[in-house]
Amino acid sequence: MSERLLFLTGHLAYPRLERMLASFGDVARDWRIQDIGVKVAALMTQDIILRRLPRPVAAERVILPGRCRADLDVLARAFGAPFERGPEEIIDLPAYLGRDGAKPDLSRHDMRMFAEIVDASTMSVEAIVARARVLHRSGANVIDLGCLPDTPFAHLEEAIVALKAAGLEVSVDSADVGELERGARAGANYLLSLDEHSLNILPDASPTVAILVANPHGDLDSLQRAGKIAKARHINCILDPIVDPIHFGFVASIERYGELRRREPEAEIMMGTGNLTELTDADSSGVTAMLLGVCSELAIRNLLTVQVSPHTRRTVQEHDAARRLMYAARADRALPKGYSDALLQVHDKKPFASTPLEIAELARQLSDANFRIETAEDGIHIYARDFHLVAADAMSLFSQLGVERDGAHAFYLGTELMKAEIAYLLGKRYSQDEPLHWGCAADVTQEDKTRFAEIGHTLRAAQEKPQERPQDRRADADDT
Repeated sequence: MSERLLFLTGHLAYPRLERMLASFGDVARDWRIQDIGVKVAALMTQDIILRRLPRPVAAERVILPGRCRADLDVLARAFGAPFERGPEEIIDLPAYLGRDGAKPDLSRHDMRMFAEIVDASTMSVEAIVARARVLHRSGANVIDLGCLPDTPFAHLEEAIVALKAAGLEVSVDSADVGELERGARAGANYLLSLDEHSLNILPDASPTVAILVANPHGDLDSLQRAGKIAKARHINCILDPIVDPIHFGFVASIERYGELRRREPEAEIMMGTGNLTELTDADSSGVTAMLLGVCSELAIRNLLTVQVSPHTRRTVQEHDAARRLMYAARADRALPKGYSDALLQVHDKKPFASTPLEIAELARQLSDANFRIETAEDGIHIYARDFHLVAADAMSLFSQLGVERDGAHAFYLGTELMKAEIAYLLGKRYSQDEPLHWGCAADVTQEDKTRFAEIGHTLRAAQEKPQERPQDRRADADDT
């Protein structure tokens, strides 16, 4: 038996929601819809729900529209059932509900992420710790201190002690054996770039984990020998065949990872992604997704990331999102599709919440002069009672809006229409009075969402006038 769900909505959205739930087939046989008695679902308030929702609710979950700001805990206590906010658009219900109504679990992953501070030797200890805290909050499990060639790192030991005092695990990466020795003595948890010859800087049964590389580069036999030496000396190790940049051995290096896994089915392996994310002029989110897909298939559970170039400024967040996505999909024996939109930064899978026909039908039903803005396949729609324009660019609409003498309203419509134009051109989802969603490429806080919503509420309040002129129109977000 499927879970019993109750969806609350308004008059305008009811038919479309009914069609959407019907498309779920037998899974939705125990699902119900309640029209709460408001025209637009976004106008549903906590008091309205408390007054109008019949008791008992006879549901295991009650789904509110995404823009309804009612207190979920208050409603749960009043009706004796859990309440939750669903998506802001009906078109997103299938992804929100997932298989059989269960939301995807993205809380788990099995990959340890090392985030390198490549210029640590040029930074003060305080600056290193500050950056490390940011990286840790973004998802890094280990802070890697990069050592630059011909650049003294006199405060290496002090930096390691300070990072560990802050509760962080630390690794040291250097081509200088002397710096690696110093790192080990200072208590680094991991040492990168050791090989079968330099492994002797660690004592037997060392608590420091050795990250081993081949010497010469690409020689898997050398890498395996280093692993066997470490095992014989009771030193934990991680093997790193190293990913090479595109046109400089990339394909061969990926093949090495596959070959190493066949040779060493139980070994811990590391993949450093910076040679692709940093050295390819492409959005790093897609590159990261592909590389972590390889890691997921080959059970590679250690990642080394860097974010130096401006176009990789969010690569730690992207790696964190990708490792969770891949874990969830692998656990379900499924494609990494339909679990998360965190890596869909430039384009959305479903950029348009409504079709042109649906918007036209809604426009015909309106009885007020408040502007609504939406995007569809044919362009940007702005509509109100007896008013409906469609254009591919925002500037062409201004002269027909009647707001030349209303600076505040013109400013608001300008910002909303430009957001809509950006969304339309890129194929992103646009929702009036909401910030554009850029996945994990940009943070959107609840404060941001509240600020956008308050602007819309202020404009709605300003239009409560007995007689409205075209230039007095105020934008009013329409919620499904």
